[in-house]
Amino acid sequence: MSDYNRLSAVKMRQMLGVGELAAVDLLTDCIAAIDDVNPQVNAVVTSCFDHARQQALVCDAAQANGGPCGPLHGLPVLIKDLMDTAGLRTTYGSRCFADHVPNKDALIVERLKAAGAIVLGKTNTPEFGAGANTRNLVFGATGNPFDPALTSGGSSGGSAAALACDMAPLATGSDLGGSLRIPASFCSVVGMRPTPGVVASRSYVSGFSPLWCDGPMARTVEDVALMLSAIAGQDAADPLSSPATGFDFVAFENGDAATDPAQLCVGFSTDLGVAAIDDAIRDVFAQRLPVVSGCFGASAPVDIDLSETTEVFKILRAESMAASYGALVAQNAGQIGPNVIGNVRDAERYSLTDAAWANAAHTRIYRRFQALFDEIDVLICPATAVTPFPLGQNHPDTINGAPLEGYFAWVAITSALSLTGCPVVTLPCGLDHAGMPFGVQLVGRPHGDLALLKIAHRVEQALMRQGLGRVIPQP
Repeated sequence: MSDYNRLSAVKMRQMLGVGELAAVDLLTDCIAAIDDVNPQVNAVVTSCFDHARQQALVCDAAQANGGPCGPLHGLPVLIKDLMDTAGLRTTYGSRCFADHVPNKDALIVERLKAAGAIVLGKTNTPEFGAGANTRNLVFGATGNPFDPALTSGGSSGGSAAALACDMAPLATGSDLGGSLRIPASFCSVVGMRPTPGVVASRSYVSGFSPLWCDGPMARTVEDVALMLSAIAGQDAADPLSSPATGFDFVAFENGDAATDPAQLCVGFSTDLGVAAIDDAIRDVFAQRLPVVSGCFGASAPVDIDLSETTEVFKILRAESMAASYGALVAQNAGQIGPNVIGNVRDAERYSLTDAAWANAAHTRIYRRFQALFDEIDVLICPATAVTPFPLGQNHPDTINGAPLEGYFAWVAITSALSLTGCPVVTLPCGLDHAGMPFGVQLVGRPHGDLALLKIAHRVEQALMRQGLGRVIPQP
């Protein structure tokens, strides 16, 4: 094994483009990493190695013949098992679809393939993405690469764990209340929840809801930007989607004063005024804050009232889950787990008046949050409220001794931001008090995705210089 799989996606693409690396050799190293490590973490649950090898040969032939090569030409990618892959089993983590093989790709997969990426397999997810601990009754649980007895987070835990173990340079994620950001933090990789509509989707039943987002996951900010350049863009079937103006990777590579942190002001908050945060995590954030804020020309604490976000998220999440899975639960309740059923049952408790209040409050939250950007350019806060917890635990029951209500109460630090319409990047930030990965969220202005990535890249470099960036799990 030549360890090509440990290179960044950007470096891989450069080498592939000049013939210094063959797609077949890169793929071989990724498959070897899966064979070697996946039995310990259970990140990749379905594979298509033979087909991937055929695609790699096609990529190498195209390169040798001077044929057209896309921005992701020859790069292996793993797909979260919530996203349809034509001819490849897609279970959504549910026994109801344990043997389901779609005949069409999800839009994000379609775009990845069109950009030259090679699909290597599917990554684990909780049933229908409902949960921040990746486990289901089809494939079992995904362990954390830093301690397989602990959670990798969820619902994109399979993708995050696979990236941490260098099984692929790129992976897809999706995010409702933190499903992409929490696993990235727990596994010391980079994840991005884009502005709603930047990455179009034809898959979500609640197409007008800005809560559901697909997004890129990788091991560096540059790699996330490269992947985003391939998957961003408008689609007629997505009512919220927007044109992908300026998302080409060259635009990311060209730095400018407007995204130089030294010219900007960062706001910071430990809890967004609403989230329960473990005291030890508060301490770790306080220790890392000077390094991050030191990248910026100015910094200031942020005081904002997000007290409504908890109830608003409960109602809007229940509404969306009922629209998506209500009929399925009614027909197959005995085959579906408690998280999904609980969400659908929650919707039955709420009235149309509750929904009206939640939608109005959502608008208030959005406008209140946007006013922050009159004073700051970017916001930083922790990416998780706790250190990774045992796999057998569905969710933390308490934080600082105070009981939590429901399986997603502990994710308020991420779910609150889902209501703001802002792009968010989760960056690795060393290890926490327990020796497990710790991450921070960088929050930018809506539709300022490219600018946020440029800023995040600068911060990432500063953290790495201090030995506080991405940590690689030891065998």
